[in-house]
Amino acid sequence: MKVHMNCQKCRTKALKVVAAASGVNSVGLEGEEKDKLVVIGDGVDVVKLTNSLREKVGHTDIISLAEVKAS
Repeated sequence: MKVHMNCQKCRTKALKVVAAASGVNSVGLEGEEKDKLVVIGDGVDVVKLTNSLREKVGHTDIISLAEVKAS
């Protein structure tokens, strides 16, 4: 997900919102500007998570969604 984050405080808030979501196992920041959140979990409701980020942090876009299979 790409989240509009201007400062470190916004990044911290976004990480807290995602970490508190149901089904999330891990979360990390990626990208040159650290504006992309990588969320890994089981049964995560992406729409609900995106709406929560939009309400509490700012503009959020879903970049990609993939199922990771254990090998």
